[in-house]
Amino acid sequence: MLPSDLLIYRYSGESIVPKRLPLDHSVIALASEQIDCFQDNLGGTQSQLNQKLLELEGDNPNYRVKRGLAQLLKNNFSTFEIVSPLEPKELREKVFSRAAELIPIPANRCHLLESIASLLSEELKREVLPSEIEHGLYADLQENRILTNFETPSPEELIHRYNLSQVQGIFYRSSHITINAHRNDPGEYKLLFRYLKLFQLMSYIEGDADTGFTITMDGPTSLFKASTRYGLALAKMIPALLHVSKWSLKTKLQIKDSYTGASKIRYFSLDDRCGLVTHYSKGKTYDSMLEESFAQRWEKLKTEWQLEREVELIPLPGSVMIPDFRLVHPDGRDFLLEIVGYWRPEYLKKKFYQVRNSDVDNLILAISERLNLDKAGVNFSDTPARIVWFKGKLNPKDILAVLN
Repeated sequence: MLPSDLLIYRYSGESIVPKRLPLDHSVIALASEQIDCFQDNLGGTQSQLNQKLLELEGDNPNYRVKRGLAQLLKNNFSTFEIVSPLEPKELREKVFSRAAELIPIPANRCHLLESIASLLSEELKREVLPSEIEHGLYADLQENRILTNFETPSPEELIHRYNLSQVQGIFYRSSHITINAHRNDPGEYKLLFRYLKLFQLMSYIEGDADTGFTITMDGPTSLFKASTRYGLALAKMIPALLHVSKWSLKTKLQIKDSYTGASKIRYFSLDDRCGLVTHYSKGKTYDSMLEESFAQRWEKLKTEWQLEREVELIPLPGSVMIPDFRLVHPDGRDFLLEIVGYWRPEYLKKKFYQVRNSDVDNLILAISERLNLDKAGVNFSDTPARIVWFKGKLNPKDILAVLN
């Protein structure tokens, strides 16, 4: 994403319109120029790269666009590392301690570097050159870090990331968001809900898989104290929303007037026809090794019960529950299976609250015996679900015994 000073937008009435770059020849050439600069400076310092980027800016009126593209390349496609024979702090201690024993450095600089290089060559059992000592002495400073890897994007990919980042920046100042996820494939909902959970967003969810869901979220400016971290988490959710086929979004913003300093209310809307491109993957098939192991072992069983992965959404007051598996028999019977192997007390309380408030009578809970439910304040005796305990791995035969 982009910092606030690189966000570019205009107003249309009370609505805010973020900057979008077209995929035309001139913009592609501009993006290619930035990418080539990074490629040419591979192996150089961040300071050298910054200098080259400044030269590219020149007096071009599009300097903020160029800085935005460079920022995205630095943060998402580049690896800057400390390159030094030792940790720079430890290296400085050795050099300065040795220098204190000799005559002042200006008159003895070359001899000192050769002496330290010889000492480190013995310690590290490889040749260490004086130039490595010199370059590594302050290698931990940001400007001295080396561009060691650059995952070269296509110009089009960079432009798509820029356009998405401009839209994400709108949500830094959001105070209220409403998302209508219309009737979609259940797997798309689940992916979205996973990302909501991953970014720890405070959401209220209503609806069901047949009619769609309405998701309401408070933004960072509606909290008791504005939270930059929460604003970033909210912005990170937008690429996940792009995986959903049919949706619309409206948000209310609190924008500070650049002249008066007063806060003004503005609005922004987005939908599935926005043309933005996500860089988020659709995630792994399984959330944990425990689930993957269970599914693999189930395939080896000789049973008519078919195991399906996350195909059911259970509406709850203000939320949804997504069981890990559904077990289906040819005669029409089906059961939902949730594997509880996670230990955090907050997670356990939420999970058992969901189970108690779910309006289902075919749920199986597989619970790890390693969990300290009493310490977490969880009482499973009033849980309507069938309980299966397991130690290390969940044995499919124990689940099959409950089904038959």
